[in-house]
Amino acid sequence: MRWALFLLVASTLWWLVPAGSAAAVGPAASASEVSGAAGRVAFVGVPGLLWDDVDERLTPNLWRLAGQSDRGSVSVKTLGTVACPFDGWMTVSAGMRSAYGQQCGLPPVPERQGEGARVPGFAELLAKRDGGYVGTLGSAVHAAGQCTTAVGRGAALALADRDGKVDVYAEEPAALADWTRCQVLAVDVDELITPYLADGRLPKEPEALAPAARREAVRAADAEVGAVLAKLPAGTQVVLAGIGDHGSSPHLRVAMWKRAEATGAYLGTSSTRRDDIVILTDITPTVLSAAGIEIPPTVIGVPWRAGESASLAESVAELRRSDLMGTSVRSTTGLFFTGFAILQVAFYSIAYYVLSRRRKATAVGVAALGIAAIPVSTYLVNLLPWVRGDYPVALLVGGVLAIAAAIMGLAMAGPWRRTALGPPAVVAAITGAVLVADLLSGTTMQFNSLMGYTAVVGGRYYGLANIPFALLATAVLMTTAVAADHLVRAGRRRVAVGLVTGLGVVAMLLAGWPGIGSDFGGVIAFVPGIAVTALLVAGQRVSVAKFIGFCALGGVAVSVIAVLDFLRPPASQTHLGRFVGQVIDGTFLPMIARKLGAMLNTMLSPNLMPIVIAGLAFLIFAIMRPGKISAGVVPLAFARAPMLRAGLIGALVSGVVGMLVNDSGTAVLSMVVALAVPLVLYAGINSAPDEARPTAAEPADDPEEDVADESGGHAGVVAEKV
Repeated sequence: MRWALFLLVASTLWWLVPAGSAAAVGPAASASEVSGAAGRVAFVGVPGLLWDDVDERLTPNLWRLAGQSDRGSVSVKTLGTVACPFDGWMTVSAGMRSAYGQQCGLPPVPERQGEGARVPGFAELLAKRDGGYVGTLGSAVHAAGQCTTAVGRGAALALADRDGKVDVYAEEPAALADWTRCQVLAVDVDELITPYLADGRLPKEPEALAPAARREAVRAADAEVGAVLAKLPAGTQVVLAGIGDHGSSPHLRVAMWKRAEATGAYLGTSSTRRDDIVILTDITPTVLSAAGIEIPPTVIGVPWRAGESASLAESVAELRRSDLMGTSVRSTTGLFFTGFAILQVAFYSIAYYVLSRRRKATAVGVAALGIAAIPVSTYLVNLLPWVRGDYPVALLVGGVLAIAAAIMGLAMAGPWRRTALGPPAVVAAITGAVLVADLLSGTTMQFNSLMGYTAVVGGRYYGLANIPFALLATAVLMTTAVAADHLVRAGRRRVAVGLVTGLGVVAMLLAGWPGIGSDFGGVIAFVPGIAVTALLVAGQRVSVAKFIGFCALGGVAVSVIAVLDFLRPPASQTHLGRFVGQVIDGTFLPMIARKLGAMLNTMLSPNLMPIVIAGLAFLIFAIMRPGKISAGVVPLAFARAPMLRAGLIGALVSGVVGMLVNDSGTAVLSMVVALAVPLVLYAGINSAPDEARPTAAEPADDPEEDVADESGGHAGVVAEKV
């Protein structure tokens, strides 16, 4: 009983797992799960290597190796914004994301001990919160009765056992006499990264080298790789990866796997559920599996797998575009959210000015629809080939604005425009339908989107991210609330409650189901939002005790989903089931502190907090002081469509709970506000008859009294509950 209670409580803390980690982790696999004969394997790490560097003329050795290998991109995310080479080698050694945390440079130079070596300061690494599993790879090799050969400082760190030792060590390929001694070998090719170092550290700028200097460094790294390949015994599998960044901007790096079965296919993994992207923690099980060694249970990740084949030129071009797409989105996201926040604040300021002076507000309502359509447009734009243009960022942002305008036009053009709730319902329904379709089709629209996630950042690789969750929950609750309003008016309140509950539960299951949405925290937040909306539609009040019970129910629901996933075979599990395993074996604790820190950092986000403050302030004061703020349009919307109020309250409940249980924090509530409040404002502006809508010529009667009389006292109830 105590174990079950502990599992329930720990599982409910899932916000510590990067829903992104949704992809950042994957089920461990046995060596037998990788195709091909086990045997000799060499891992070659080339920190900083991009697919843009690999060229037939500039890098003939890498180009030849690429032609003999399956190819993909590796997301080198460790624990910071960029992956230092030191952290990359630590992560390969540990089989889980690890970081030194004090400097962004290279690992220490090993101390020679006979023909082997010891990594200095290894005990210090083990004592660190994010280094406690360093040595897992080397210890697994030793436990299998095999030895390790390391060439270079990074390779020594990767293959060191828990005592920090490697059996055979050489500083450079030319110094290693026997390349056949051990079946597991690692080589650190640091010629590309060394020119970037200043006082042993990487620069805090995106690109510190001039193009010519970069090309020379790449050429030197290629020559070193060629020397290594020439010395490897025949039949050796080669796992090559660019395992770290070279500056302040993260990138996708090169991943190649040469083996007898290689067909020039894309390399993917179930950790990312992407056919052409792997992650650093997948390297450890890939090396062990290639050597026929059992994978330790603490390793997070799965071996690489080959997908569809493509020509060398075609696949290299596609992998280059993948990095360009991710870096373009990442470089634009900050400015985009800043602009979106400014737009929101400006919109509410103008809305206040127009409505408080009782001017004609038709344009404000139309603008509200356009602003509410922007979030879903950031996903739909990925249906267009914007990355193939000469100016991808301009095409990306321009595409978002054009699609938002098209959605606004559609909402205003159909027969539904004749009712105040019609256009808002269209925008909300489109938002919900797009996100559901994306979940069911592999989340290709959220991936590399301005309000989604990218493999370059590496927080999540598939499933429902925190911002899309907020939009999905808001869209579902607002859309079903509008439908419920029509049903209640027709005397079918029970059907209305069933509709809200049924569609809400379906959306919640899609959001949390392993392999579809895989959003642990989203389930916890969605359940109370659905329950509160349904209760208000039923005409019942929501007490504090009921609200707490709904939140607990969300925790139970997500725990059941996670345990069911855990009961599946390891190869079929997602990060949800894997998390249950981490709870059981006690390896989940370091993740808690990281996710708590991430959530707290968003609370003061300069891009997100203005959206929350402006939207909620306008909403609250529009209800509490309708005559001074909004000419009574918001309370009037609730009076004319009481179920709209239920949907709004339910969405805000999901937003607040989601803010507290997800690592994105404020981002969740800000997106709820960004979608819901403009839709409510449009409904309010268009709820009054034409002759009663605010205009410049309208007499300055007491609007608060008028609204109270016409709404039958609903405004006071709304103010009390909201």
